[in-house]
Amino acid sequence: MDLFDVYPLYDVAPVSAKGIEVKDDHGKTYLDFYGGHAVISIGHSHPHYVNRIKEQLEKIAFYSNSVQNPLQQELVGLLGKLSDCQDYNLFLCNSGAEANENALKLASFHTGKSKVIAFSNSFHGRTSAAVATTDNPAINAPINRQQQVTFLPLNDFEAFEKAIQSDAHCAVILEAIQGVGGLDEPSTEFYQFVAKKCKENGVVLIADEVQSGFGRSGAFFAFQHHGIHPDIISIAKGMGNGFPVGGILIHESIKASYGLLGTTFGGNHLACVATLAVLEVLEQENLIENAKILGDYFKQEAAKIPQVKKIKGRGLMLGLEFDFEVADLRKRLIHNQLFFTGGSKNKKLLRILPALNISKDHIDQFFEALNKELS
Repeated sequence: MDLFDVYPLYDVAPVSAKGIEVKDDHGKTYLDFYGGHAVISIGHSHPHYVNRIKEQLEKIAFYSNSVQNPLQQELVGLLGKLSDCQDYNLFLCNSGAEANENALKLASFHTGKSKVIAFSNSFHGRTSAAVATTDNPAINAPINRQQQVTFLPLNDFEAFEKAIQSDAHCAVILEAIQGVGGLDEPSTEFYQFVAKKCKENGVVLIADEVQSGFGRSGAFFAFQHHGIHPDIISIAKGMGNGFPVGGILIHESIKASYGLLGTTFGGNHLACVATLAVLEVLEQENLIENAKILGDYFKQEAAKIPQVKKIKGRGLMLGLEFDFEVADLRKRLIHNQLFFTGGSKNKKLLRILPALNISKDHIDQFFEALNKELS
């Protein structure tokens, strides 16, 4: 047997990691400015995170959602407090795709409708409805194309108003900062317009915070930069710091009933303590403020590099756009400078997604390495 070959792999095999340092099987140490697609939020092997999971593993790792799990109630309390989303209810699952799948399903249940509005360059996952709302035909199989999705340009007020008036849509799904798509953002005016029109037309607004949530943008959720209140918020990636966990926050105006949603592994004991550990570290170490401060510092330093044509994103969800494709630059940063970075659908964009507890010194080291490869 062999692995199903769907990933183009760099010739690097990490075997241990601490903070933003990753060590490979040859003893080389890399600085991780990508965090495995923004998953590593509080640093690799954070001691509080490791201890929380170890302690829980020695008690009970899993039981199904047919019995009470007090850790879920503990998680609801802390998440509501830190996110300032107390008027939402939490449904836990296992990944960002599953979170968006459940969000779309719930919106359809709630409205009795089936069409969805999504946006150009969106990425919402690889499962059935989630991939149908993803703007990438190459990963959209014929079975997924049965979903009815209207794709619109981002920040096009006229196109959005025309589409939503059709009275056929159950949901609008929108990233406050596009991840895979290349760090484009809705303007505050557009996001507020979308929220207003959704409310007027009885359409569920889904804020996809899978990548931008849990402090990465310098606010707990990136939509909070725009002063809007979605109906459903999808979460994953950084919430577990590497443990597979996802969820949706559902506004209390949308009512639950037994069997409406369900999951076997979602909200298990280990997933809960992984997320609790992340929230506790975010609060204790003031990492959301750190993301904001160091995001501003990163932009300040990036602006000094003449080859950088555009700086995109917020907090520590950032992109550097060049006038050339960055695939070769990423390879050289890995193999020559020992830095992990990311790419996107925009081939000219270098994506930066480090843990939220990096330092100015780490950023200085990154720009020293980048300048070497650009010179």
